[in-house]
This record gives sequence, C-alpha cells and structure tokens, in this order.
Amino acid sequence: MARVYVETIISAPLEEVWAATQDHRRHARWDVRFGRIDPVPGSVPEAFTYATAVLPGVEIAGHGEHSGERRQADGSATSALRFGSADPRSPIRDGSGYWRYVPVPGGVRFLTGYAYRTRWGRTGRLVDLVFGPVFGWATAWSFDRLRLWLEHGVSPESARRRALAELSARAALVTAAVTFDGRPLVVLIALGLALGVPPHRHTPAARRCRRRPGKSDPLDSRVPLGSRRARIACPLVRRQPL
Repeated sequence: MARVYVETIISAPLEEVWAATQDHRRHARWDVRFGRIDPVPGSVPEAFTYATAVLPGVEIAGHGEHSGERRQADGSATSALRFGSADPRSPIRDGSGYWRYVPVPGGVRFLTGYAYRTRWGRTGRLVDLVFGPVFGWATAWSFDRLRLWLEHGVSPESARRRALAELSARAALVTAAVTFDGRPLVVLIALGLALGVPPHRHTPAARRCRRRPGKSDPLDSRVPLGSRRARIACPLVRRQPL
C-alpha cells in the first residue's frame, strides 16, 4: 500500500481546528484534494461522497466513511476514516487513514497518516510513482492553507489566488529570461530564483509541513495503516461530537 504522512503546527484552539476539518463545507474549502464533500443522510456510521475536478468538466467521484474517533485525557483527539472510489479513472481503489489533533504550547499539532491501494495492477503502481508524490504534496499544501486560514485569517479562496499569482510571476520570470536573453547562465539563474525564493508568508507552501513521522512520534503514526499492530495501537470508539 502507498502511504502518506503530513503534519503541521497551527496556532489556534483545538476546537477551531476540529471544526474546520470535520465540517464538510469548511473542509472542502481548504483541501485542494476535494471539489465537494456531501454527507450521506442517515448513514451510520457517518458516510460521505466526494468529487474532485481533475480537468475542466471532468470529475472523479469517491466515497468515505468515518470509522471512529478517540479522545484522551491530555486533550488530544484522533479521527479515523475509510475511503475509496468505484470510478475506473481513479488511481485510488481504497484506503484508510486518520487525523490527529495534539495540543502543544500555543496551538495544535495537526497531522495525518493514510494508506491506499491503487488500481490498474502494475500500471497503477507505475502511475503512483508520480501520483503519490503529487497527492502527498497536495495534502501538505492544503494543511498550510488551513494553517493560514486559522492563524492569519487568509481565506482559502484568497490563498489560492495568492498561490496562482506567485506561480504566474515565477513562470513569467523564467519565460522572460528565455525569451529576452536566452543565455544558459541567465536562464539558470532565473530558474533558481523561481524555484528557490520562498513563498510569501501568506501564500500556502507544502514545504512548511513535515512529511515524515519522527522516531519519537506515537506508535500509530509510524505503523503502516491497516496492519494488525496499528489496529491494536490505535483503538477507536464510535464517532461522537468533540
């Protein structure tokens, strides 16, 4: 199974982080992986459907289910889910994962770990060599987008516009170097600036997020999802309001 891990620190109360991530309307605003998320009325456990636009007018649909949550005496919380897609165009067949909310001085350590199985056999595993890193990057970029929203009041829509504007400026710099000069050294310098200059502090950046669990992290952050050891280490209860 392919695995993704992302974490960030958000300077906001845990309740605010929980609300922004558990409410399907707010979740779809900051998470670039989803175009929309719709709860399935009356479902127990709570289920939802989602859709993601991969090209203009082309959407890939999927489904998910909240499989439980755990809360501890130290104030931390974990929310687990399963997900999948019956759409043959989706590289993901099914998977599972969790979100963890850990109180830290000044805010919340918000992290996710999830694993998924690809479809299309060997071809799908080859496609995942590109899709997997892009999916991980999208998760990290979205986490930083959420952080900017809760910490600085930068709405997800404004963050997206800022990101597109910066991307356009970086592309214009390289294009100008190629078009108006063309010398390899000048083009290389322009490319280095385009790739190396850090984004504005109010522009989302995946690089600000941690992408691997540390050795000191809780056991279920490091055990591959779906394994028997992970299920023992991370017992969950049925989903309840926080």
